[in-house]
Amino acid sequence: MEQKTSSQLANLLQTCINTKSHKTGQTIHAHMIRTLHFTDTFLSNRLIELYHICSHLKTAHQVFDKMPHKNIFSYHAILSAYCKRGNVDDAERLFNAMPERNAVSWNTMISAFVKNGLERKGLRLFYEMNREGFLGSSFTLASVFSACGAVNEVKCGWVCHGLGIKAGLDRNVYVGNGLLGMYAKCGCVKDAVKAFEDLEEVNEVSYTALMGALGGSEHVDEAFSMFGLMRRSGVKIDAVSLSSILGVCARNSVNGKQLHGLTIRLGFDNDLHLSNSLLDMYAKDGDMESAEMIFNNLPEISVVSWNVMIGGYGQKLQIKKAIECMKKMQSLRFEPDEVTYINMLTACLKSGDIEAAREIFDKMAYPSLNSWNALLSGYSQIGKHKEAVRIFRDMQFYNVRGDRTTFAVVSSSCASMGLLEGGRQVHAASVKNYVYDDVFVASGLIGMYAKCNKIELAKCVFDRIKEQDDIVCWNTMISGLSMNNLDNKAFMLFKNLLESNILPTQFTYATVISCCAKLSSISQGRQIHARTLKDEIVNDVVVGSALIDMYSKCGDVDEARSFFDTMPVKNTVTWNEMIHGYAQNGRGEEGVSLYEEMINKSGEQPDAITFIAVLTACSHSGLIDHGIKIFNSMLEEHGVEPISDHYTCMIDALGRAGRFHEIEVILEKMPFVDDSILWEVLLSSCRLHSNVSLARKAAEELIRINPRNSAPYVLLANMYSSLGRWDDVRYIRELMIKSQAVKDPGYSWLEHKDGIHEFNIDDNIKILDKYKAPIDEGHCLSG
Repeated sequence: MEQKTSSQLANLLQTCINTKSHKTGQTIHAHMIRTLHFTDTFLSNRLIELYHICSHLKTAHQVFDKMPHKNIFSYHAILSAYCKRGNVDDAERLFNAMPERNAVSWNTMISAFVKNGLERKGLRLFYEMNREGFLGSSFTLASVFSACGAVNEVKCGWVCHGLGIKAGLDRNVYVGNGLLGMYAKCGCVKDAVKAFEDLEEVNEVSYTALMGALGGSEHVDEAFSMFGLMRRSGVKIDAVSLSSILGVCARNSVNGKQLHGLTIRLGFDNDLHLSNSLLDMYAKDGDMESAEMIFNNLPEISVVSWNVMIGGYGQKLQIKKAIECMKKMQSLRFEPDEVTYINMLTACLKSGDIEAAREIFDKMAYPSLNSWNALLSGYSQIGKHKEAVRIFRDMQFYNVRGDRTTFAVVSSSCASMGLLEGGRQVHAASVKNYVYDDVFVASGLIGMYAKCNKIELAKCVFDRIKEQDDIVCWNTMISGLSMNNLDNKAFMLFKNLLESNILPTQFTYATVISCCAKLSSISQGRQIHARTLKDEIVNDVVVGSALIDMYSKCGDVDEARSFFDTMPVKNTVTWNEMIHGYAQNGRGEEGVSLYEEMINKSGEQPDAITFIAVLTACSHSGLIDHGIKIFNSMLEEHGVEPISDHYTCMIDALGRAGRFHEIEVILEKMPFVDDSILWEVLLSSCRLHSNVSLARKAAEELIRINPRNSAPYVLLANMYSSLGRWDDVRYIRELMIKSQAVKDPGYSWLEHKDGIHEFNIDDNIKILDKYKAPIDEGHCLSG
């Protein structure tokens, strides 16, 4: 190559960049070295860009390292190369080493974090950028809104929106669509609609984002209305917008078939992406016949097409067809990808074949995070929590960074096992992975600590997250307090929730109504009932069932029945609560009558809980023979296998009547020998009828199960005392001391105008002085 000027070399390099001419670029590079042009910073920057575009990142970095004079554009060139290739760790190290940065540097790094799933890092860098005095571009804000949506950080989105307004970028179409997309991903439908209405210019991206938001939040009809508006407004209907609205059609197959016709009329029937969306719609709707017809007529089949079919068969639990589909896919030389394996994993897990799922997972050379999460969730869902925790530890061993799903699931498994130390490790790992302040992860940690009886630690997690105003964490904290018998605190937290202007869900109401029931606080319960009417949630069956339970436990079974009769929708749980309400209030005949109405007229099938309720009703009302008949009908007529609770009800009923011979027959056949409640019920009945021999047997079983349980010692000692057998009383008390059995202290509540106070026998009576009130302003609630 003849001698060239710097200007000529720059033009040649630009031509190589435009045409991706790697070999010609190498020749120019060699010429630059011979002619000492390699010291020209501008030309070296162009070389870096060329090698990056031609996928020779290592050579690009070598050029960068050998540059005698680097400027900010040199750093930008190599930084951009790293970011575009997904080498985020190297990009971050380079970014931190830059002697100076400008807005381009910050924008490039933020976008790289967001594109590579490190949204929280991107957001932190955005805040740091603003503190340094740099303003983001419209593309930066679009990336930041995308990050906020991905991690459900709507409050962060509000702050970024304010910064966009301050920078005069709020009217930019990219920023507007980014804001709209963020609200859509966060489920803030009203805010998404408002963002759409505020756009000065709407395009197909705007409509597509809003349709996705409406469809994803069950506003299916509104999503279709928006699609209609899009057509009437003359906005171009493209394959992407059609795919978006087809995603909603899994819940509305009639509209889906109409859209199928529209895609043909618009000439999109040969579009592979849209054809796959149609496949997905029919598969998710469970219409595999239509899916098969479309699949067999596809002009071109992709891995996505096969994946949709495998996923559809898995959803229908047609595992053999899913396996056959995957084998055929491979025989036609389609390489299974991550989604293929995840769909097969999910299919096996749904069918309960965990071994097959593990076998598929083990065949994956490099399982992705989604694959790990699918297996982790599968084990957790079928109750194999030890294996789930082991998988989480394997993830750490293989340096697989977990996400919100990982930590939420493994927290749940630790909670189910009461594994506090494992839960603490999960908490520490969530901090290390920057997901500890995600509401779903935090909710999992709160639930875990609550189930491990570490309510203070649960409160610490909650206090950190509650400012996000997410109802999930509030619900988990209220439930955790109630689970630990801190119902008064749960009720007070519910009041704080209302003061924070957070809208309770049906789960919130059901939990706090249950707290009122446990506290026997009917006045507080009536207040909550009034709020459910105001919030138009009273017709929810979960809330309704909780109200029936509350009124029944507070002794007002007539109010419970009155509410029960007005419920527009009832399910098995609702009937169970009402039958049980009659049982616990000594109105067994009405409970049995309601049970008969349920099985003969309601169309609801009784379950195990139904039989506990009706057998309790028989026991408490002396309907022994009726109870025996119902007990015998469980398996024969209703297919419900009796469990220990049903045997306990029968022993209670027969014991109250002194029919111990029949009890002994049941004990010989009964498969449940380690249920302490069953033996306590028998011991109480023996004490009532002074059956010493059977009482001793029941006490021995209870002591075998738990030597430190005080109940058998106290009940047996009281029976001996009533018979004047003082030597036996002394022996039992000595045995109780030797076994270190501890009697739980009794406690009570005092309801007053400012709330409910809980106290026990150890409290100083002076504590109660401030609660002195006339008898009509306070009520003593026994506990």
